[in-house]
Amino acid sequence: MADGHSRAAAAGTPLRRWLLKGLQRPEGLVSQPHQEETPGHHHSWWQVMCLTGVDYFSTLGYQPGIAALAAGALSPVATLLLVALTLFGALPTYRAVAAQSPNGLGSLSMLERLLPGWRGKLLVLFLLGFVATAFIVTITLSAADATAHILHNPFVPHALAGWQVPVTLVLIAALGGVFLVGFSEAISIAVVLVAIYLSLNVVVVATAVHRVLANPERVEGWQNALAVDYSSPIAMVAVSLYVMPKLALGLSGFETGVAVMPLIKGQLTERIKGARKLLTTAALIMSIFLITSSFATTVLIPPEEFAEGGSANGRALAYLAHLYLGDWFGTAYDLSTIAILWFAGASALAGLLNIVPRYLPRYGMAPDWTRAIRPMVLVFTGIAFLITFIFDAEVDAQGGAYATGVLALILSAAIAVTLSAWTRRQIKAVLVFGLITLVFSYATVANIIERPDGLVIALLFVVAIVVVSLISRATRSTELRVTHISLDNHARRFINEAGEIYLIANEPHTRDAKEYIDKAREAWALHRLRTSEGLLFLEVTIPDASEFAGELRVTGEERHGFRILRMQSTTVANAIAALLLYLRDQTGKTPHVYFHWAAEGNPIGALLRYLVFGGGDIPPLTREVLRQAEPNPDARPIVHVG
Repeated sequence: MADGHSRAAAAGTPLRRWLLKGLQRPEGLVSQPHQEETPGHHHSWWQVMCLTGVDYFSTLGYQPGIAALAAGALSPVATLLLVALTLFGALPTYRAVAAQSPNGLGSLSMLERLLPGWRGKLLVLFLLGFVATAFIVTITLSAADATAHILHNPFVPHALAGWQVPVTLVLIAALGGVFLVGFSEAISIAVVLVAIYLSLNVVVVATAVHRVLANPERVEGWQNALAVDYSSPIAMVAVSLYVMPKLALGLSGFETGVAVMPLIKGQLTERIKGARKLLTTAALIMSIFLITSSFATTVLIPPEEFAEGGSANGRALAYLAHLYLGDWFGTAYDLSTIAILWFAGASALAGLLNIVPRYLPRYGMAPDWTRAIRPMVLVFTGIAFLITFIFDAEVDAQGGAYATGVLALILSAAIAVTLSAWTRRQIKAVLVFGLITLVFSYATVANIIERPDGLVIALLFVVAIVVVSLISRATRSTELRVTHISLDNHARRFINEAGEIYLIANEPHTRDAKEYIDKAREAWALHRLRTSEGLLFLEVTIPDASEFAGELRVTGEERHGFRILRMQSTTVANAIAALLLYLRDQTGKTPHVYFHWAAEGNPIGALLRYLVFGGGDIPPLTREVLRQAEPNPDARPIVHVG
């Protein structure tokens, strides 16, 4: 099979060639599925943690402000509950995911394995809507928060104060432009950004905590406010549990943490250990920053500054940096925050570009052009523009949508780990992860009820993905859909000893002597074929019709005096067509396949059986697959129907 760009990419206008540059489509006999790419370079776990950190740690740019708006003076208490959920819920869940899905496919692949067939694939399509929500809103929210840091900087002209949407769109467009030119995630850049950003945050938070300790009256004022608003600690905890789903943005990064596992150096066991260190270290670092920043910002910043239009809105720590460390240090902090927020958007876009080829083409549920990066960049950038307009580039307004995507991903991971423990009969693990699943179920449902916009966006993505997927599956159904063909020794001997290649298609039932004798008689009655002519029976079974493509392994068997070629495939017609073309190329002969007409029935029903179950009206489908795969009629294997 020849490598290279597709014929479609090589032809057409210059714009089309540019858009489809890098689109790989084999030109040989059978199509090849997406293969998991092995990274060219591997790194220590702490370096890979920085790649996760650009998403996870960058939430410090807006998390304290969103927490203050959601919980008010109760923000530190609600943040403590969020940290508990992080360390005792999300962290153990994803440590288990790392062990069971070490190749970077995350919890979605676990659910796909645990629910085989169409159930698993439809669930993955549904969850991909929430994945798209989380990643797209990561891009838009990060860009909006970067804009807030730009426009509130004292060195930026005040005339730009109302330019939140245009500046955000420029940042998103710049992000898309970089990917259109060509962008490769560089861990070295992530390490530098995370190191600088965390170092500056240590200075800002330490300064803020020092100010709190130096002014105990501020702490007393905060405590008095809590005492006035809440009758008891139990009431504080109850309200904190109620508002805690709004703080779920501080849980982002766990799915990214398992997605980057293939970049960790070492064998499988070392990779899993490294991923667990990565997840644990990142969670501990973030927990410390969440607690300290929430406490300091709540005590030191007036509540009105957190509101829309306030100087601390979407940039609470930057507000403190400018206030206590001066505008020059504050500007350095702003630049660091803008850089890591922009890189978080780049990480999210790269994640989207990786998810599409990992799942949808493998299901046959993506148009062919989705294998090219540039068209997908334009699609995702356009969607990000739309989301930015819908939410008016407001950080707080997008919090609900972001939280919905993040919580849905973590909930799916908790469900996957619980089901996995159940199948392994690990009762203690089932109870633990079942409890975690219930907690995240509450958080997800509560967030959706209070802020349904995230669910609306996710469902729009789900509908779009499902509709496009089903249309794509239907339009691509007549591709060969075979990744590789191999014949065992018996099958190869049968082919070599045959004069001409006459294949009698047989749907296996009892596989007794009567079945094959009757089939041989039918071949004589319909096609005047004699057994002495070296007839070969061809039988195809379908183990899982939901798979789009797969390897074709042909085994030879002698049964009741007849020679039989057997194989398993996702569809009957496509497998027969692929085998015929393979035998033609291997032997130089023109293979013939013989069918009898299927029982009469509704052609629409036959088409649906083909699309869903891989069966249907096999003879005309086989010919159509051959016609599309081999445009030259003289070189095409021959299909006989009697």
